[in-house]
Amino acid sequence: MNADSPRSSRREGALLLADISGYTRFLQGVADAHRDLIVEADEPPAAYAVLSHLLDTMVVAIAPSFRLAKLEGDAIFAISGNGAADGQAVIDVVERCHAAFRGELSRAGSQWICSCAACAVVGELDVKFVVHHGAYVAQSIAGNEEFLGPDVNLAHRLLKNHARELVGTVPYALFTEAAVQALAVPTDRMVAGQEAYDDRPPVGVHVLPLAAAA
Repeated sequence: MNADSPRSSRREGALLLADISGYTRFLQGVADAHRDLIVEADEPPAAYAVLSHLLDTMVVAIAPSFRLAKLEGDAIFAISGNGAADGQAVIDVVERCHAAFRGELSRAGSQWICSCAACAVVGELDVKFVVHHGAYVAQSIAGNEEFLGPDVNLAHRLLKNHARELVGTVPYALFTEAAVQALAVPTDRMVAGQEAYDDRPPVGVHVLPLAAAA
């Protein structure tokens, strides 16, 4: 490898995805309801600032056990940082992040000015989590650190899952069997299941229901 080749290293650890549910539909509704304002105003509707505040709140809530790897639209991708080796600690991180999300969303709703049908559904937003554990490659690309590999791909694919068939229409955290085993995650409050994809063996999962929105 020459001096100009991208640097890479093999690592192993916990992978966390936190995805805001319903945000794309919410934002599209706001865009449709306030099309004139979006086109003509110097600043976009306040709804566009909600995502930034929510993501900021979530990034702070998962630290230091996890550190941000990448912002992916309305989702956070994070890797294990300091103190994420204990399974109960990981559950605590997920529950803390969800509580912080709900708290910030409540504050946003209380300060909302517009009461149109599109803006009124801001309180229906929520967040779902995927926790996996595996190997990955940290690759320096254009000055940024990217994380690549089959386990990273699997964690992202698991955002599309059948968790609601197991726990109903409540926010949840989905832990893979690999995460449960590697991190010694207690599963007494979880519902076991499987996710299947055409190109790989079934993936064992454990789904933790989180406190529903008030």
